[in-house]
Amino acid sequence: MTSEQPSAATSTEPLSADPVDRVIAYHVRTKHHFNRYARSLGYLDWANQPNPFRRFEGAELVRLPLLKPDDEPRSPSYNAIDRPGAVPAQPLTNRTISRFFELALGLSAWKKAGESEWALRNNPSSGNLHPTEGYALLPPTEGLDLKPGLYHYAPREHAVELRADFSPAVILRLLAPFPSGAFLFGLTSVHWREAWKYGERAFRYCNHDVGHAIGSARIAAATLGWKMALLDGVDQNQIARILGTHRVDDFSGVESEHPDCLAVIWPAEEAVRTSARAPREVQDFPLFLDEAVVTGVAVGPWHGKANELSREHGVHWDVIDQVAEASWKTRVEHSIVPLSGSSIVPAETLRASRTTGDAAAIIRQRRSAVSFDARTSLSAATFFHILQRVMPHAERPQLQRPMPWDVLPWTPAIHLMLFVHRVEGLEAGLYMLARDSNKLPFLQQSMNPELEWTPAPGCPEDLALFWLLQGNAQRLAAQVSCQQSIAGDSAFSLGMLAEFEGRLRQGGAWWYPRLFWETGLLGQVLYLEAEAAGVRGTGIGCFFDDPVHEVVGIKDLSIQSLYHFTVGGPVDDQRLMTLPPYYHLQHE
Repeated sequence: MTSEQPSAATSTEPLSADPVDRVIAYHVRTKHHFNRYARSLGYLDWANQPNPFRRFEGAELVRLPLLKPDDEPRSPSYNAIDRPGAVPAQPLTNRTISRFFELALGLSAWKKAGESEWALRNNPSSGNLHPTEGYALLPPTEGLDLKPGLYHYAPREHAVELRADFSPAVILRLLAPFPSGAFLFGLTSVHWREAWKYGERAFRYCNHDVGHAIGSARIAAATLGWKMALLDGVDQNQIARILGTHRVDDFSGVESEHPDCLAVIWPAEEAVRTSARAPREVQDFPLFLDEAVVTGVAVGPWHGKANELSREHGVHWDVIDQVAEASWKTRVEHSIVPLSGSSIVPAETLRASRTTGDAAAIIRQRRSAVSFDARTSLSAATFFHILQRVMPHAERPQLQRPMPWDVLPWTPAIHLMLFVHRVEGLEAGLYMLARDSNKLPFLQQSMNPELEWTPAPGCPEDLALFWLLQGNAQRLAAQVSCQQSIAGDSAFSLGMLAEFEGRLRQGGAWWYPRLFWETGLLGQVLYLEAEAAGVRGTGIGCFFDDPVHEVVGIKDLSIQSLYHFTVGGPVDDQRLMTLPPYYHLQHE
């Protein structure tokens, strides 16, 4: 990606005291335009490319069992993971936590070109830079050989590092409000990993990747019969204390980690009810943590010091620090969702996948396509099925929504503007999918009043899919996606349009990262559904923001495009050699 040279890394613009104004100013500042890109270094400083693997020197490293695909616990079919009760819940053991981390954040392969090698992972990442780090807070559990405490996942070694010995009694107090067998899962971001390449726009991409990781973790949990919910009521100071990112000495002189989110993971209710152990009676599910217990957990003791990822940083992008501060969530919300009946999903809403493959195979084979053949088409049935999988069924309570949308506690804020190129039975052109049909009037009022809004022919009733403009949109799709041909050579591409300023003004500046999390979760679903359909997808973070809006006549900040995606027939680079994900461990 080309870019103008930065005149200065430090913003000289006056900062509003209003956090919402500040995140909006960041968003506007980091837009790409036809005549200029958002500020970045303008070239790649290869000598200081960030290490993609974080380690904590001095922390005990515990190798997880390196399971083969056919080892227990066996992966269910891809068809089964979104059907309540179809996957028996597995107990928390070294083998199941190994499988969870592998499918959520582990390596999927190595690529080699000449003397260069680089790892791919099961969770997608912008530019394959992987700013996201994963943690688990594990309670004392029979059958789990890991001692109670906080662990950092080391994907290269497929191991966990013991970051903190937390009191077992305090951990159990922290998890007491949740169902039996629950543990905490956390994500942080190293902003520098993305800023090294993308400059000021990196905060956007880091939060895309948080969303990708939320999605990959939720789907990995589903393969084990586990459920997962984002604890969005906590504030970021609590997240920092639990994950240790507040510990200045542990990150002294090296790249810090930004605390993003915490989630709780637990066995699905069906298995708890039918197991020999007595289930803990939990009717209401809290999305927050007890502040007094959080304080007690964070006492430690703590272990390890973070490694340095780059020797030099060159330019420090102060605007990223500013937007991270402005969007920092400072209040605890004592929100509760009902747990009872959370497994009941009407059968008629469940759509069978077209693959007979198992879920783990689909997860492991996921790649980001780098080129498309400009020939492959999709049937209308396949296209509609993919769109059905991104529908969160917002009318239902959170834990009754289809997986993986049950992980998010909010009603959908992202809608899809689709460039349809090669879908059999559908006219080429521009379409709009409202992921919450109640928002249809808002979308229509925010766009050009001359758009058609004609229901797509043959579309299932549960899809609010509308035809807006007819005609070949391949050139337009590529043009607004930074002139990238992958947006036009595919079967279809799309822009993820966010309910923007209204959400921020109503909910607070901390909503800004969450909008990107939702787009990342959407991206992960699209990646896997593309693989299941026998094609391939790729996310597109580079697009010309306002020209995208002009396509449908958006003139203000009520709606903003945050992420693009494209699906089609891939063209593989035959110059690259593919190696197994953990082949390197056999030589160490």
